[in-house]
Amino acid sequence: MRALGIDIGGSGMKGAVVDTATGKFVTDRYRLPTPRKATPDAMATVAAKIVEHFKWKGRVGIVMPGPIKSGRVMTANNIDKSWIGVEANKLYGKACGRKVTVLNDADAAGVAEMRFGAGRNQSGVVMIITLGTGIGSALFLDGALVPNTELGQIELNGSNAEEVAAARVRKEKDWSWKKWARYVSMYVSAVEHLVWPDLIIIGGGVSKKANKFIPRIKTRAKVVPAKLRNDAGIVGAALSAMVN
Repeated sequence: MRALGIDIGGSGMKGAVVDTATGKFVTDRYRLPTPRKATPDAMATVAAKIVEHFKWKGRVGIVMPGPIKSGRVMTANNIDKSWIGVEANKLYGKACGRKVTVLNDADAAGVAEMRFGAGRNQSGVVMIITLGTGIGSALFLDGALVPNTELGQIELNGSNAEEVAAARVRKEKDWSWKKWARYVSMYVSAVEHLVWPDLIIIGGGVSKKANKFIPRIKTRAKVVPAKLRNDAGIVGAALSAMVN
């Protein structure tokens, strides 16, 4: 019941061995920088180094930005454009020397959060929003995933929502939490008008600072921070490896 989960982000690629029955790490997390030029070969090489670090011989799940259909990358908003159309499951599998399951990162984080975190036993429509280098989204109806929603790409005040509401933007522009929260609130409100969720869960590393911005988000639905925080992607990656 263990699998290696690897979460590929805009700045770092991190992995850990996970007990998929409990959602707990059974090793320390290991992180390497995402290659500056995030091409398929460069990222596959780093993923193989993470597998080698753990001397792992079992199942591997890898999650990365953008919609993934049957292991194939469909868009590339925060990675190199050469990824579009690549069969990532086969590429990573060859580099790592074992079968690899590949999933959208926000979907994986959502699956983990619904299984072990703030979405556990929640019925109705649940929306998970991850705020990091970009904005990821995962939509669930009575616990079932609607895959590959890309609601981080909606327009907000004439710009891509990721360019004003991602956690990266607050740091780059040195905004106060109050100023950034205004944009996050606008974004969440726009999403709420599209899918009418019963519960909204905010994830990503920034969720550990939830008290600084979530109280400023004005919505109809209840908004709560993710419980698994930035570990959700790794846990979700490991879970995906066990069912594929």
